[in-house]
Amino acid sequence: MTTPAPVTAAGLPLATRIGQVNQRLKGWEAVRWVDGRPRVTDVLRAEVDRWGGLGALYGVLRADPWSAVRWEDGIPPERSAEAYAAVQEHVRRYGDGLPVLFVEEAPHGLMALGGTTLPVNLALGAGMDAGLTEELGALVAAEARARGTHVALVSGLDVLRDPRWGRAEECFSEDPALAATLVEATVRGMQGTAGCDDPIDAGHVAVVAKHLAGQGAGIGGRNGSGAPIGRRELGELHLRPAFAAARAGVAGYMAAYNDVDGVPCSANEELLTGTIRDRWGWSGLVMADGTAVDRLRDSAPDPASAAALALQAGVDLSLWDEAFTHVEEALDRGLVGEDVLDRAVDRVLALKRRLGLLGEHVPATSPTAGPAPTGAEPAREREVVALVERAARQSVVLVRDDGVLPLHDGATVAVVGPNADDLDAQLGDYTPPRPPSDPAASTVLSALTDRLGAGRVRHAAGSRLRGPLDDGPEPGALAAVREACAAADVSVVVLGGTSRRSYDDEFAANGAVEGPAPDTTNGEGVDLSSVALPQAQLDVARAARAAGRPVVGVLIDGRPRVLTELLTLVDALLVVPFPGPGGGAAVAETLLTGSASGRLPATFPAADGVLPVAHDERLETARAYSDNPVLRGLPLGSAHVPGISAVLRDDTATVPASALAAGAAAVLTVDVTNTGPAPATVSVPLYGRRHERGVRPRRRTLLGVQRAIVGAGTTTSLTYRLGLDALGSWAGGEPVAVPVTVGVWCTPDTDEPAGAATARVTDLEDTTPWER
Repeated sequence: MTTPAPVTAAGLPLATRIGQVNQRLKGWEAVRWVDGRPRVTDVLRAEVDRWGGLGALYGVLRADPWSAVRWEDGIPPERSAEAYAAVQEHVRRYGDGLPVLFVEEAPHGLMALGGTTLPVNLALGAGMDAGLTEELGALVAAEARARGTHVALVSGLDVLRDPRWGRAEECFSEDPALAATLVEATVRGMQGTAGCDDPIDAGHVAVVAKHLAGQGAGIGGRNGSGAPIGRRELGELHLRPAFAAARAGVAGYMAAYNDVDGVPCSANEELLTGTIRDRWGWSGLVMADGTAVDRLRDSAPDPASAAALALQAGVDLSLWDEAFTHVEEALDRGLVGEDVLDRAVDRVLALKRRLGLLGEHVPATSPTAGPAPTGAEPAREREVVALVERAARQSVVLVRDDGVLPLHDGATVAVVGPNADDLDAQLGDYTPPRPPSDPAASTVLSALTDRLGAGRVRHAAGSRLRGPLDDGPEPGALAAVREACAAADVSVVVLGGTSRRSYDDEFAANGAVEGPAPDTTNGEGVDLSSVALPQAQLDVARAARAAGRPVVGVLIDGRPRVLTELLTLVDALLVVPFPGPGGGAAVAETLLTGSASGRLPATFPAADGVLPVAHDERLETARAYSDNPVLRGLPLGSAHVPGISAVLRDDTATVPASALAAGAAAVLTVDVTNTGPAPATVSVPLYGRRHERGVRPRRRTLLGVQRAIVGAGTTTSLTYRLGLDALGSWAGGEPVAVPVTVGVWCTPDTDEPAGAATARVTDLEDTTPWER
């Protein structure tokens, strides 16, 4: 039997090749349900006729306010593969015979009806658990591929450098090392591969990681604004997660909207070709963000020129762009060579080949591959619920406790505040409509009511989320708070934000709300000039304090906030990045046990207007603001962990640069002691300050983090192998061994090295130790 020759761009007509690099359609417009069966639409038919096929189709399953797809009119979860099959059959029968790639959003779970909604990335950053993150990635991939999805668009490359940015919740952390660790884990879990050429089996999906690069460094935290940063800042902070994804074999990157030092990412040849391909040796596919190529019209005179810029730079696949339909004109005018188009086409085909869509062992659609997304066997359903609940629990950060936790047996509790009983406010942006019923979903109010009984719980909302508005809190709202709190033994004040979207909102071309609704405080396009808590919310805490009972604050939000005033009004404080549907039960668990394992994944500023305040900003020679001398309220890694102490052994670990580059490591040890009465699960971060000749040091960087279960009354020793990633220079976007001295410590609330622990990388020309 003769093996057919592999499909390449060279064997395809020009129109077909252009069709392979176009992804113009919104998939929810490509198929409709008629008499209980999927039917392709005239929109899809016209596109297939125009190009003789399709390279990729985005969002067939997408369900959210932007797509206007609801449970009443969307694709039922159990019929997803059937809908995909109808599209695939039409494309292959009436096109060139090539299969189409089905692409879906999966920023924290598949954004389709019935998809499991995970805590947002910032919540996983609080957990600092790469193993769990990998398991969650595998869960999402199995659900998506079972429906027939091939490619998942996954957030995680963005590094949170400004909490004013509405998309802060999509970041794992402000720290590039933590972001890189969790991105790499996500890619491993979702793809199930080790390299960028490995086949992706029928239980996994290809990942397109977004966004490349520097989107978290936008001016003033404004979405899509420029990143006026130098090459070192780009490499050390923003390329490190992307490099980790490449090392894990990520199938693709999404080029970001923003520019870096004036050059748009989707037209940045040095980034999209010189860095990720030539220097890193990565060979996957680059997709533009939605309409990003059309946005090059401010850098190019016409659509054909914009398409040529993106193709030449290294963009292989468009998203909703009109410009890529002008590729033939760009070729005719000599703006770009046909070989550049063929390069892009071959990359699209290579991804189809990785997924087994070009005649290999995996069918184009696989309704039976992997576990069923709904109606799965009870054991599988329990496994999914357990994983998501574990992630929600790890997202809870106990910042402070003055002795009011755990809530004592028999206590009556007042649960007040706008996020006390608002399930949507726990979910984050890019979330599908909630199912009609979800027995695992809980708010703080419902979870405490279930645990304590309705007779021991009082409730009052107190104010709206966005306040202060012109009319302030609703009449009588604060009086109701005081009344509820006075009738209880302890008050739980649940404040924060929401990424709730309304089906009545006006949306821009990239899915961002145009002028966010008063109820929306987070999400794409919802950037804030102030990260102070609204006075209307602080009024709720003041009303609770005025009742004369102990007050526990709970902040459920998707970005760092100024908590300075709130800390004066509460006796204990929990910070919870959007924890997903089961977040209420996770918060209740901490309230009733007095323990949590999360740590802050980003620095919370001490005051509004002192930004940036990331824990790894460079040391400054100037003093702080005259009116705000304290910048950092709560640094990355902060947490109150009762009974736990971590002590870094005084030591100096030295490794030659040549050995570090070859895989050697400096080894240091931390002894973690639990004096409490029960086993405790803790994350133990290790920090360092690098001293590299000719480079101003950052205050500190995250060298590594480990999670451990420490038995009651015992000490556990954790060994940290500080290899090239931890000790190398990332100035160029990949780690390079250079001589450096690193002062090391493990106490999150300081940015000064303590003790004598040091890691040194030496060579024959530089053996003089630094003074720390």
